[in-house]
Amino acid sequence: MPIREALLQDAAAVAAVHVRSWQAAYRGLFPQSYLDGLDVEERTGVWEARLGAREGPTVLVATDPRSGDGRVVGFSCVRAWSGGGLDPATTGEVAALYTVPEVWGTGVGRGLVDASVEALVAAGFREGALWVLAGNARARGFYEAAGWRADGAVAQDTTAGRTLDELRYRRRLFP
Repeated sequence: MPIREALLQDAAAVAAVHVRSWQAAYRGLFPQSYLDGLDVEERTGVWEARLGAREGPTVLVATDPRSGDGRVVGFSCVRAWSGGGLDPATTGEVAALYTVPEVWGTGVGRGLVDASVEALVAAGFREGALWVLAGNARARGFYEAAGWRADGAVAQDTTAGRTLDELRYRRRLFP
């Protein structure tokens, strides 16, 4: 499966993946009215700013080789750790990893997490960390299967009037 660094012209496709993934993965966790109101156009502006920034995070996109047109079906975003409590000089963060629901279970997400780890190693990080919603059993199982482990740290995220626990997962990036 082709994975490459995102380009500015990928912003709308990344935004569409972001919105569709949230709407499917977070059903039952966030209010349905909030999920239904997520707007690809608004998210496109956010991703244009991120992809156009000189010193922004590294964004990787997975494209569907079956589509013939390079359709973006997933993305990940990696950067130095920004969540506090860990050393950002040695710890990199998988700040986002989303795929469209129709590719769940096909290896696209695993390819993106592996490419994210490679990007973090290439940037000189020795450890990786990420946050995952405690109630997102699918994502927790996905990361655990890829060698990530919850380290006991818990943060709270308030979105759309609902406060949910996030669990910090970590893994060594190389022996």
